[in-house]
Amino acid sequence: MKEQVDQFIQHLVNERGLSHHTVSGYQRDLLQLSAYCLENDIKAWGELQTHHIRQFIAHNHRRGLSGKSLQRRLSSARTFFHYLVREALSKHNPALGVSAPKTARKLPDTLDTDQIAQLLNVVPEDWYARRDRAMLELFYSSGLRLAELVNTNVNDVNWDEGSIKVTGKGNKQRVLPVGSIALSALQTWQAGRQPLPMKQTSEDTFALFISERGNRISARNVQARIRHWTRQQLLPGNVHPHMLRHSFASHILESSGDLRAVQELLGHADISTTQIYTHLNFQHLAEVYDKAHPRAHRKNPIPGSDKS
Repeated sequence: MKEQVDQFIQHLVNERGLSHHTVSGYQRDLLQLSAYCLENDIKAWGELQTHHIRQFIAHNHRRGLSGKSLQRRLSSARTFFHYLVREALSKHNPALGVSAPKTARKLPDTLDTDQIAQLLNVVPEDWYARRDRAMLELFYSSGLRLAELVNTNVNDVNWDEGSIKVTGKGNKQRVLPVGSIALSALQTWQAGRQPLPMKQTSEDTFALFISERGNRISARNVQARIRHWTRQQLLPGNVHPHMLRHSFASHILESSGDLRAVQELLGHADISTTQIYTHLNFQHLAEVYDKAHPRAHRKNPIPGSDKS
């Protein structure tokens, strides 16, 4: 059974070209499913039945896993068994028709435009500040994911067009506009990175953002720098890269109302993923309405029902 999981993982890497992050997720989910089979004396994947999958999901639900995590585990099982059926290693897909319990979808945290302006008000006094300001501006200007920003190279920026090419989930590339302020911050950073050591024999030579040692900046380092500027600029809470992406999407949608355009900018394969921002904007509108409308707080808004 382990050998077949290993073959499936190689299939994901070599034939489907999925990212390391995605493949690791499949591996973790199937490791949990393998442990369940071991506990229940199931010695081959073909022995696994639909009721076993239901029990597996119910067990994980009792352990406190969210609906989203349970759906991901089911998706991993379905994809794995689809592969096994294709390879004639199983006669059926027991994960089909099994659904995970739904949990309330948490709305993403965002910063308002004033908070964004406060965070981005970084004075580029040294190379750290020039680099960090360029990263912050690019996150908010173009809605990049953390991995997209880290993996971007200098030649991915089209300085004349004011655009940047990024590689997102599933190795899908998209070209995004870069605002004039972010572009200026990137140019300032590029001019100021010359004193830093350059790697002569590594792909890090071409990295858009590097550390003081000349290596491509790590995701953990980016997160740490954002935390630093959050404290420095006296902003409350835990600001992280994805919050800047959420803020970008929410502000664009609020101004344009164009959900399809926001989907393209974010690189979402399914528009239902983007629709979370419509709920976010409705929540904002509801708060404005609740504060502004003279009868919004009345318990009995029907004429004649309020006797006071």
